Amino acid sequence: MSVYIPPDSRRSGIVGNTTKKSITTASGGTKSLFTVTGGRVLLTGILGRVTVAIGATTSNLKLVYNPTAAGSSFDMCTAVDIASDAVEQTYYITGSVASTGALLVGGAVGQANPMFEDGYSIQAGEIEANFSADPTGSGAIEWTVFWVPIDDAAALAAS
Repeated sequence: MSVYIPPDSRRSGIVGNTTKKSITTASGGTKSLFTVTGGRVLLTGILGRVTVAIGATTSNLKLVYNPTAAGSSFDMCTAVDIASDAVEQTYYITGSVASTGALLVGGAVGQANPMFEDGYSIQAGEIEANFSADPTGSGAIEWTVFWVPIDDAAALAAS
């Protein structure tokens, strides 16, 4: 006898829950992506995908974690220039989050990309995208975060 396991159940058993958020690149600055509430979560991956081509003006993008309780904001990765990135361009963090050399990398369109080497525990707070400038045009990025609650009441939602 075979048992059907829906794709979302298989995925959550491997990488955890999935939450998505789309943002535009217009006006640059800081944009909230995800909010963690109720305790700690384990991030198992975060992936950005360009859904509308990004303008040609130089703009560096990095991800920032902003705790709402104790602690200070920190860069989750170094910045990468996203000027002129095409639809389906991807962004991901290689290495360990918040370590020297953990880069937000734009892989080639259609290329397979790695995610975190290890999961990363964060408490209540915000994950934000920080643009150094407005890359002009109406670019858009869809972000997907994979996560597992550590504490019973912990949750992660799009901001």
